Amino acid sequence: MKLKKVFQRKETKYLFTQQQFDAFFNELQHYMTVDQYGLHTIRSLYYDTDNNHFIRHSMDKPQYKEKFRIRSYGTPTNDSLVFLEIKKKVKGIVYKRRLPLTYLDYQRWEQTGVLPSELQHTQIAQEINWLFLKHTDLAPKVLISYDRLSLFLEDDDDFRVTFDQNIRYQANQVALAASRGELVAPELDVLMEVKAMGAYPLWFVELLTKHHVQKGSFSKYAQTYQRYLFKEELFYVV
Repeated sequence: MKLKKVFQRKETKYLFTQQQFDAFFNELQHYMTVDQYGLHTIRSLYYDTDNNHFIRHSMDKPQYKEKFRIRSYGTPTNDSLVFLEIKKKVKGIVYKRRLPLTYLDYQRWEQTGVLPSELQHTQIAQEINWLFLKHTDLAPKVLISYDRLSLFLEDDDDFRVTFDQNIRYQANQVALAASRGELVAPELDVLMEVKAMGAYPLWFVELLTKHHVQKGSFSKYAQTYQRYLFKEELFYVV
């Protein structure tokens, strides 16, 4: 299967209690299919500058914002595929571009700044290189991990629904293979993200209404920064 490297979509988030999720998910499976990975763990290692430029700018809710992260599915081994990702949001539209490489090649890149020769001249590699030239102090800041279920429609590749649970952060050992750490928001049971470019299917709107599901605002990195990392900054400043 060919790996998708470029994504363009709108992303809308909804917050669920466990009871809400159980009922909603049971009905949703009548319309959508859980993807081949089933319940799986995603690990995202977020990079930022010394003064946390990316997350501070993002929290100001500008028309344009970007972030850089390394993503793996499960705890990586040397031969596992990981992804170098640039994620941008422009006027509500999310654009994600990612470069796949093995975890071993990622570790080499992290130490040397040099990508494998077959990737060096790709457009995405050049964008990543430019980002690091522009922000010379970019470095790993926090690992965020969570368990995800992804569902898709057989006849519409542009409509996907994901459910994230057990969202955790690790800021002491900032590495892709580190332990998962502590819960970011213990009060949150399930975070649903709807990824779509057009209108929702009518049946999906009816499900949202039936189960009294409301939109919510929850950025995993921003919540981690506000609740934990920002407090650490204040401590060190004092």
